[in-house]
Amino acid sequence: NGKEGIRRISENAVLNANYVKTKLEKHYHLPYKGFCMHECVFDDTLQNKHGVTTNDIAKRVLDFGFHAPTVYFPLIVHGAIMIEPTETESKDTLDHFISAMIQISNESEENPEKVKSAPHTTPVSRVDGVKAARNPVLQHRAVAGTQEACC
Repeated sequence: NGKEGIRRISENAVLNANYVKTKLEKHYHLPYKGFCMHECVFDDTLQNKHGVTTNDIAKRVLDFGFHAPTVYFPLIVHGAIMIEPTETESKDTLDHFISAMIQISNESEENPEKVKSAPHTTPVSRVDGVKAARNPVLQHRAVAGTQEACC
């Protein structure tokens, strides 16, 4: 990419993160104000008033077809939700993600059980994290309606 290409890539990552931050800061608590770099960090303070946690938000975002953001990191932010949009995300994709996050914030207030019981559209529903950590299943099993991995 060369020197100019790397600069452009970096600028796009910073632009995308600040765009997401600006659009979501009315819906999620922003523990640190100001300009961000390639990631923005929110927390679950506003949603937690209704019993919705960062983990619930991460599970619910799966229903919209997005990979969950990094959660509970950085450790200095209680209930952290770290969003790192890459430099290659289109504005349409960012807007779709932002819309999903706003909907989740609204659901947290209006219908918290919907968020707390997510995901609803994935082949596997919510996993008991404690049970999974204590009794891991370390073999692949095909889920009905999906294709087996090859190779």
